Amino acid sequence: MAKQIITPCLWIEKDAKKAAKYYLSVFKSGKLKFYKAYKNQPGPSGDFDTATINILGMDFQILAAGPLFKFNEAVSFVVRCKDQSEIDYYWKALTAKGGSEGPCGWLKDKYGLSWQIVPELYFKLESHKDKAKQEYAFRAVMKMKKIIIAGLEEK
Repeated sequence: MAKQIITPCLWIEKDAKKAAKYYLSVFKSGKLKFYKAYKNQPGPSGDFDTATINILGMDFQILAAGPLFKFNEAVSFVVRCKDQSEIDYYWKALTAKGGSEGPCGWLKDKYGLSWQIVPELYFKLESHKDKAKQEYAFRAVMKMKKIIIAGLEEK
């Protein structure tokens, strides 16, 4: 496996350790790689803490440094799911405790981070040689919030 060169940094308002525990509770095979609290720091955020977690083989840094920045839909993470039970699991886990549903497989977790929970089947249909299958899958997803695999295939 290649060494990860780019690590997304997720800026949240407070408590990087709590956020790390949250994401590690959703992505069960993940692990906390690093945590450090910085006290009496100069600058606009003052005290802050940071954590590095690894989920699904990818490192993420969490920086809890005050309310200066918020997430928006311009950045999201796609979770490719093998079946409906995986979609259901991530959808429920990430929308719980303050998350929200969005259209077309999009949601926001309790920190406001956007995720796309998408079945592998959709990616196969999206590039299918039959243009009618591509169009049907696209139109079906456009009508859904959480993607239901059974609704992707033409009747």
